[in-house]
Amino acid sequence: MKLSVIIVNYNVKYFLEQCLHSVKKASENIHLEVFVVDNNSVDGSVEMVRDKFPEVILIANKKNVGFSVANNQAIRVSKGEYILLLNPDTIVEHDTFKKVIAFMDNHPNAGGLGIKMVDGQGNFLPESKRGLPTPAVAFYKISGLSKLFPKSKRFAKYHLGNLDNDETNRVEILAGAFMLLRKSVLDKVGLLDETFFMYGEDIDLSYRIIKAGYDNYYYPEARIIHYKGESTKKGSINYVFVFYNAMVIFAKKHYSQKNARLFSLFINLAIYFRAFLAILDRFAKKIFLPLADALLLSAGIILIKNFWESNVIYADSTGHFPEYIVYIMLPLYIFIWIFSLFLSGGYDKPINFYKIIRGYLFGTIAILTLYGLLGTEYRFSRAIIIFGALWGGITTVGFRYLLSLLKPKNIQIGDYKSLRFAIIADKEEGKRITDLLQKTHETPEFVGLVSANEKITTENGYIGTFSQIKEIIKIYKINEIIFSAKDIPAQDIINQMSLLHNMNVSYKIAPPESYSIIGSNSINTSRDLFIVDINSIEKSNNKRNKRVLDIFLAAFLLITYPINLLIIKRPFHLLSNAFNVLIGKKTWIGYCPTKKNKEQDSPTIRKGILNTTDALENITVSDDTIARLNLLYARNYNTKNDLDIIIKKYRELGR
Repeated sequence: MKLSVIIVNYNVKYFLEQCLHSVKKASENIHLEVFVVDNNSVDGSVEMVRDKFPEVILIANKKNVGFSVANNQAIRVSKGEYILLLNPDTIVEHDTFKKVIAFMDNHPNAGGLGIKMVDGQGNFLPESKRGLPTPAVAFYKISGLSKLFPKSKRFAKYHLGNLDNDETNRVEILAGAFMLLRKSVLDKVGLLDETFFMYGEDIDLSYRIIKAGYDNYYYPEARIIHYKGESTKKGSINYVFVFYNAMVIFAKKHYSQKNARLFSLFINLAIYFRAFLAILDRFAKKIFLPLADALLLSAGIILIKNFWESNVIYADSTGHFPEYIVYIMLPLYIFIWIFSLFLSGGYDKPINFYKIIRGYLFGTIAILTLYGLLGTEYRFSRAIIIFGALWGGITTVGFRYLLSLLKPKNIQIGDYKSLRFAIIADKEEGKRITDLLQKTHETPEFVGLVSANEKITTENGYIGTFSQIKEIIKIYKINEIIFSAKDIPAQDIINQMSLLHNMNVSYKIAPPESYSIIGSNSINTSRDLFIVDINSIEKSNNKRNKRVLDIFLAAFLLITYPINLLIIKRPFHLLSNAFNVLIGKKTWIGYCPTKKNKEQDSPTIRKGILNTTDALENITVSDDTIARLNLLYARNYNTKNDLDIIIKKYRELGR
């Protein structure tokens, strides 16, 4: 056995599927075995591997044992001369395995090998080659000096910025995303250190290989696409702690006690500083617009109030409104407007002025209704409410427009840019991908089929051929390119990404026989991951609407509990359900469980009190039917569907 490919997976089913398709293509004429070690995924990964890749050796763990332990499980039973540790969010070229095996065969002192990695936009990933993270190197990276001097041999040593990205070189550290290892060397230096749960284990093993007298190489003649960090988002607080704690473990293991203490102190300071920045950034993004709206509303209403007191009428004998109106009623009205904006979708992306105006309109109606129910001592001026709403609408819209001019990448007004797709595929696969696009929440403005076969002409329904893609982009104003992984080799995909680098287009790849189209394309950054899948329940407005419905129904049931005692079965259990819904532990309508957990193919939601099959009356359905009902519920979510089930099964809410 020449090669053993080991892939550790955790809840990235669609990426794993695409990865395995590319591995299968690269396996031709190579005697190899492929392992997938699944760390207790709940997204249907295990079922997908069993159904679509029966030749793969599957190890399904019952808990998440971490990256090192999972890899070691497969390494211990592997038979290959070489061991390849491969991330599930990667795509290998069809000749990758042949090239790297040939290199290792010709370099007997090579203990490990890493290759050139590019992201989903074709951009070079600097972690393809790395230096040893000594205290000095770590300081240069964390302090930002490596970014200031990206080609410096001293300051940019973490990513070896002084080395050419396209030249083969000896390096110190290999990336765990693609780490080719000589089995005989592993037998000498040991397997991955299981002290590392995730991150750091590749650094530790690379260093042990060098200490044993072998060389690690960076080999750019072979390439992979690495979508980078889908299972653990780089901006998350958890990532900060896990990654930097791995550095502390490495320091304690390999540095002197004095240096390890110094390094640990420095790293711990970095951990808390980066965690603080991550928390601050997340909080700022969530609260910035509502806080700005509240401040603008407050300033405007105070100005309107002062003008009203001075130039119109009223108030008390002092000529001013009572303090309780200023300090209680006005903040209450501002809260109602902001909450109404939230319910209306005024904080959804992209910014929609209609939703903002609608939010102020409904908020004003709610305030005027409340105003009419209040005693005369709490009423002060309907005109201030009306002018306050007008002020709010104008300033909120104006502020959003100003932000869109200052930060056009982060703040976008109106619908996202019109999507104009070029699908590079044969006729049959092109039709399948087009159908997928039509079923998603995206509405393509244009979809053109581009032939991968140079002999096919436009008379066959194509707008051009693969070699004409630059002209096609210009003429048809294409902004999204979808490659068919079935028809286009990964090598050609990566080459095209590099050639079209400056043409302002995004790329996606459609694996064969899959319900996903995967790429690197988001509103905020091209390095975030994007899956086109049929899961409208995951849209922000649907999540919000479902949660609002849950809360309002729970509150209604609690307020009317004396009446519900006589109506609902198991009324005491209704109390528990209502409180569980309020705290976000449950939802009123969820998926119906199946014996084989097939509902896990659908987007994750909270456990339901009622479920999707409650819409049916006294009908026994199979597991497959239940799974389809769950998927249909997720794909076509509407609060009306929830309300229909609730009305039909109102007496069962104490279930």
